[in-house]
Amino acid sequence: MNVPYHIVIEPQEYDNYVAAINPDKILVLPFFNLGQGSIPVRNWVWEHSIGIGAKRHWILDDNINHFGRLYRNKRYRVASGTTFVAIENFVNRYENIALSGMQYRGFTEERAKHNPVILNTRIYSCILILNSIPYRWRGRYNEDTDLSLRVLKDGWCTALFYAFFADKVSTMTVSGGNTDELYRQDDQFDGRLEMAKSLQRQHPDVVKITRKWGRWQHQVDYRPFKANRLIKKEDVVIPEGVDNYGMVLVKKQPQSPSTGDG
Repeated sequence: MNVPYHIVIEPQEYDNYVAAINPDKILVLPFFNLGQGSIPVRNWVWEHSIGIGAKRHWILDDNINHFGRLYRNKRYRVASGTTFVAIENFVNRYENIALSGMQYRGFTEERAKHNPVILNTRIYSCILILNSIPYRWRGRYNEDTDLSLRVLKDGWCTALFYAFFADKVSTMTVSGGNTDELYRQDDQFDGRLEMAKSLQRQHPDVVKITRKWGRWQHQVDYRPFKANRLIKKEDVVIPEGVDNYGMVLVKKQPQSPSTGDG
């Protein structure tokens, strides 16, 4: 997609990553094997972004296959970072959007109607964070939901885009990372139940534990935050009409079956 990025890794994994990724794109953490999941890494990324003078930073999970656009109820894979730019331009119009991001591909059904953006709900896995908000990542589980709820409870807004989506692999379906450390499931430990209990302890006023599709889930009531209103910056003029940011539809050429793509 030709989007500039950095990947953040622990020092013992450097040789593995540098074999596949330009070393200029690799940021090496000053710690390793803390046993605290992704929280210390996410907070390090936040401070790094502040240190280079950025107003916001994107933080993306490492199990996203591709990004796309939902256009006239059809999902299209995008080949550039234009969707990221469109989201950045939108949030820059307002004073009080703390978190924004893209919906998961699986929730952007082509047969359903969707608003292009939904306000004041959770932001997962592909997140644009306002660096100046007075929070940091915490806990071991459901940190995305926890951060979303903390900013919403303090009156900030969040913006979840359905117009643009991230094709993320389901949690606990890819080995490595937090899969074994935090999410394992066996006779002695149910990772999904522990996740739900943890979030309920943090936010008992809006979180309950349910069992759906044969597994434990947390269920969050976001209705109390519907009153959070966007505050537009005084000097912002929103142009009329539709801006497609130069995006055009290009028919993809069929690939050989051996490539696994098509």
